[in-house]
Amino acid sequence: MDKIKSAIKNFGWPRIIIALFLLLLFIVAPFAGVNLGTSLSDTFTRFGMNCILVLAMVPMIHSGCGLNFGLPLGIISGLLGATLSLQCEFTGFPSFLMAMVFATPFAVIFGWAYGALLNKVKGGEMMIATYVGFASVAFMCMMWLLIPFTNPKMVWGYTGRGLRTTISTEGYYLHILSDFLSIKIGHLTIPVGMFLFFALFAFGIWAFLRTKTGTAMTAVGSNPTFARASGINVDKTRILSVIMSTWLGAIGILVYQQSFGFIQLYMSPFYMALPAVSAILIGGASINKASISNVIIGTFLFQGILTMTPSVMNSLIHTDMSEVIRIIVSNGMILYALTRKQEATR
Repeated sequence: MDKIKSAIKNFGWPRIIIALFLLLLFIVAPFAGVNLGTSLSDTFTRFGMNCILVLAMVPMIHSGCGLNFGLPLGIISGLLGATLSLQCEFTGFPSFLMAMVFATPFAVIFGWAYGALLNKVKGGEMMIATYVGFASVAFMCMMWLLIPFTNPKMVWGYTGRGLRTTISTEGYYLHILSDFLSIKIGHLTIPVGMFLFFALFAFGIWAFLRTKTGTAMTAVGSNPTFARASGINVDKTRILSVIMSTWLGAIGILVYQQSFGFIQLYMSPFYMALPAVSAILIGGASINKASISNVIIGTFLFQGILTMTPSVMNSLIHTDMSEVIRIIVSNGMILYALTRKQEATR
């Protein structure tokens, strides 16, 4: 009994309630006329699409830089890599690989500048990160119109200049991970390729945090004064964590795009930070502690609820209100997650 109580306390009643609600949705789905296999497939797919974006939160949390509301900076790095890959007209896996290669220098440069800024405003990182995220997206709204891309599948047809709002990845790297080693059982599809890709990066972060540098990063986040007294360069360690987070954000958006089928530009990156922050908080992370299990649990719960609730509700009320329900559920979970952050801060 004591072990059960301890497990419940460690997992937390809010996450247990959310998990039970998701389980209830899966149970009710067949009775509401929703195909369970299709619903599970959609949940697995959305999990695979978003998990690396959520993983990008871990390095900055460990270093004490807080929740990365500046994630759009990493996403922009990924978008630049993707558009450059399409401009060069690579196809298949080389297209995806080159998008990662092109995105990396942008992520390193942006992450370094972002980290240097956060070092100047210690204690107010999350407020500044939010501003950086918004400002970078607003700046790129102009740059997407000015960068001289020429690929006719990317630019506006009537002017031949400026990138379209959405660009299809078909013919380039559409489903390059989603279809790799995917398992199909009836209506159920398991995107094994995306899971393996996430597992590779998750293992890399897990292993890194157990190295000397990773341990120093955790020490900086736990007690920067003690870390400095131990000879650790606190500012450089924080900058390294921000670069890692920015790069993971760049890789994460590429994984998202190959599954979604479109590169979304202009204001789209701005709306992707809050769901990632909310997912890791729902998974049990705090503003100074996060683990790979928090990423997996939080992403699955967040994306599962977001996928299942509209489907089941639409079938029960026989009205298509999927987008309205999705917005309500998404914002509700974001509000809950941010409330948990404020409680942890107090």
